[in-house]
Amino acid sequence: MPIINSQVKPFKATAFKNGAFVDVSDADLKGKWSVVFFYPADFTFVCPTELEDLADNYAEFQKLGIEIYSVSTDTHFAHAAWHNTSPAIGKIQYTMIGDPTLAISRNFDVLIEEAGLADRGTFVINPEGQIKIVEINDGGVGRDASELLRKIKAAQYVAAHPGEVCPAKWKEGEATLAPSLDLVGKI
Repeated sequence: MPIINSQVKPFKATAFKNGAFVDVSDADLKGKWSVVFFYPADFTFVCPTELEDLADNYAEFQKLGIEIYSVSTDTHFAHAAWHNTSPAIGKIQYTMIGDPTLAISRNFDVLIEEAGLADRGTFVINPEGQIKIVEINDGGVGRDASELLRKIKAAQYVAAHPGEVCPAKWKEGEATLAPSLDLVGKI
């Protein structure tokens, strides 16, 4: 089943955020733009570099009205322990969801069944709960928050400007395209 433009499937989980355990569900993703950011495991190598990059750029995401939810198959207790012992992870102010039942990872089709871990999956979800951007990386390939921000700005622009699309390498303020017969074969 195609995942782009599909609705986020229902889920409920416990997360760690700002020193507390909180309940999170698919309903929390509605009404605003969200990023659901899967990673394989706490206390690993590439994962903290990605999560720290998101933490360092969190204010920029917030300016765009975006909430970040990181997810691994670890428990919310492991997230709290990692947050309290790692300087990189200690910077995190966004929600860290525990998925020990593997249900959320299965819902987003990023579960590595034989390992019980999630792939590096990034999902950008619009306020209506539709998945607009999907990126899934091999375990050894880390992601870049600045590139994610660029893609989100493009998705938000397209959502706000029906009939316009953003070309490759588009950056905020640059020209967009209005698909038409006049452009066919001219780009």
